[in-house]
Amino acid sequence: MKNILSGLALVLMLPASTSWADKLVIAGRDGAYGQALKIAAAAYREKHPDVEFEQLELNGSGLLEKVTIAMREKSSAYDVIMLDDPWAPEFMSKGWLANLDTLGGGVDDDFVATTRNVARHPVGTGAYFAVPFVGNVEMFAYNKDILAQHGLAAPQKWTDVLAAAKTISESGKGPSGLVFRGKKANPIVTGFLPILWAYGGDVINADGQAVLDSQNANAALGMFLELAKYAPKGVETYDATEVRDALQQGSTAISIEVWPAWVPSMDDPKTSKVPGQVEVMPAPGQNAGSTPMLGSWLVAVPESSANKERARDFINFLTSASMQKRLALETGNPPTRASVYADPEILAAYRWYPAQYAALQIAKPRPRTEKWAKIEAIIGDYLQLALIGEMKPADALAEANQRIADAIAN
Repeated sequence: MKNILSGLALVLMLPASTSWADKLVIAGRDGAYGQALKIAAAAYREKHPDVEFEQLELNGSGLLEKVTIAMREKSSAYDVIMLDDPWAPEFMSKGWLANLDTLGGGVDDDFVATTRNVARHPVGTGAYFAVPFVGNVEMFAYNKDILAQHGLAAPQKWTDVLAAAKTISESGKGPSGLVFRGKKANPIVTGFLPILWAYGGDVINADGQAVLDSQNANAALGMFLELAKYAPKGVETYDATEVRDALQQGSTAISIEVWPAWVPSMDDPKTSKVPGQVEVMPAPGQNAGSTPMLGSWLVAVPESSANKERARDFINFLTSASMQKRLALETGNPPTRASVYADPEILAAYRWYPAQYAALQIAKPRPRTEKWAKIEAIIGDYLQLALIGEMKPADALAEANQRIADAIAN
């Protein structure tokens, strides 16, 4: 009995770390991104069996709500969080995220520069407060066979897109000239931004002033509305499902917007009537060069986490070249490392990766402002009013610009 009590006393005196496993709580996205995190967590546990994981899988709005509340309350509920890159300015500027430079590991130059830049505060120059996890980028798509039937080459400028859409639509042979997401809020804004940037316009200038009513912005909206003439009826309600269906059914020649998650089904005979016919490329240029929209997702460690060092180590593992390759092959997660885009096995699996990489290298992030959610909603409302003919284009941009200026000021 005396030996048993002595042994029990010894166990009670041992440090907690020897009797309780480390635990990392991840707040992340659902779907393919959530599956990618699960695979990485399981692989990490194989190397570190003492570590436990708890993973929340949430949609975008649900994730933003939960992590924002936790950060405001300085809660230690989460150790690793996923962030859409437009959220980063608020999270970084308010001190909600741990400085990853001081935690070690670094963010090396193998990460594509555009994805690295939005992981820093100030953007592109400051310390790293996140690491690029998902190399999401907006691309442009066209059915090469439909264009070839009309003697058309891949468009290089938006004026080429308009000419091609007009030719195809007016031929009366079936497919619409083009398609896009016309649903208000994020969908219509996402399609419009690469056109706006290609015309040399912007939403906010380098001084933080609203500039959506510029001459270049008016030219871009004029182009957008001209393109809409050759889209299917009801395009003002179209979202991702309708755009993908139009491409996969061969009922449209061009989509001004596709994302990496949409592309694989285009080549799948089970879902597509046109496998191998849809090509992707960076968005066309115009006054300025091609400027696709960046849609990167980041991973970060909350400043309030009680397990920062372990969380940082997991992020290093999650975003390593070997894990990015595995996640790309198993879940389709778009890499953020240049070396993965050059990997022969990756290129054999995904024929569109060279175009995706080219788009990622020149992609532009949405304005680095804490007010982007409000600004995007404003732009989306007025773009759709112009699209459905409820407002003149110049009036829509002028009113939107004034409301954006008010949002920035307040």
